[in-house]
Amino acid sequence: MANLNTPFMIGDVEIPNRCVLAPMAGVTNSAFRTIAKEMGAGLVVMEMISEKGLLYNNEKTLHMLHIDDNEYPMSIQLFGGDAEGLKRAADFIQTNTKANIVDINMGCPVNKVVKNEAGAKWLKDPDKIYHIIKEVTSVLDIPLTVKMRTGWNNTDLAVENALAAESAGVSALAMHGRTREQMYTGTVDLETLTKVAGSLTKIPFIANGDIRTVEDARQRIEEVGADAVMVGRTAMGNPYIFNQINHYLETGEVLPDLSFEDKLEVAFDHLNRLTNLKGESIAVREFRGLAPHYLRGSAGAAKIRGAVARAETIEQVQELFDQAREAYQERIAK
Repeated sequence: MANLNTPFMIGDVEIPNRCVLAPMAGVTNSAFRTIAKEMGAGLVVMEMISEKGLLYNNEKTLHMLHIDDNEYPMSIQLFGGDAEGLKRAADFIQTNTKANIVDINMGCPVNKVVKNEAGAKWLKDPDKIYHIIKEVTSVLDIPLTVKMRTGWNNTDLAVENALAAESAGVSALAMHGRTREQMYTGTVDLETLTKVAGSLTKIPFIANGDIRTVEDARQRIEEVGADAVMVGRTAMGNPYIFNQINHYLETGEVLPDLSFEDKLEVAFDHLNRLTNLKGESIAVREFRGLAPHYLRGSAGAAKIRGAVARAETIEQVQELFDQAREAYQERIAK
């Protein structure tokens, strides 16, 4: 198999491979982004940031902007429903952070986002997409990208929306292969992704959605025609997927999955990084929702998940992980 994992460009930013970590609310802070980067992600994207939170100097929003020196190249994703607000927020990002890229969220399907005319609500109007991108690019010297879905409740505007973004000046476009109506149900629409990939002639196209295996990644690049893949939920609990995809695209060989014990090591490293970022109390509370992804598929996982959900300290989590490790070793020794 030919090497499919060469670097590519987003504007003037070189991305070293074809793997992108998707922005995920409550997940892709710098603690997880640095892990993903160390495990092979070529580009990492910050969890979505509210343009209003930036413009009102919301303390929590500003704290989310922390970038580690080891995660470049990286992108910050903004969401909002107001052209002027997004324009000012993008300028704030460019002026006050070292982000390489600004991204606009045009795909988030959740009600609290779309009711504010943001996220997937943009998908109803290609002219509005064109206008907002023109406005935002007018103040940026760094590349602007967008992440969208195939449509609101059908895919009729998928190509038109993508072309509006391209003609307005985005430097890359990522598309999740579901409509807003689908949320995360059903399967991704590879036919529509293929049409969009074929319609874009000036910018890279990044395919997103249901990339669960290395073969899924290869298919998106070779058959759909994507320039790169954006991995989200699959990376939760398994950031090693980026190493696996990179190796497969380069060699055609499938690397084995991490052992359960190795996943526990990654999980505890994740918790430690969260603690360094946010303090122990907040880190442990947030980790309660992240731990199940690392524990998935293990013997007694439900019991351990329940215990972790009640943990208050790092020490308690460590004890639970030690118990899980011992149970795993006993099981494989039989």
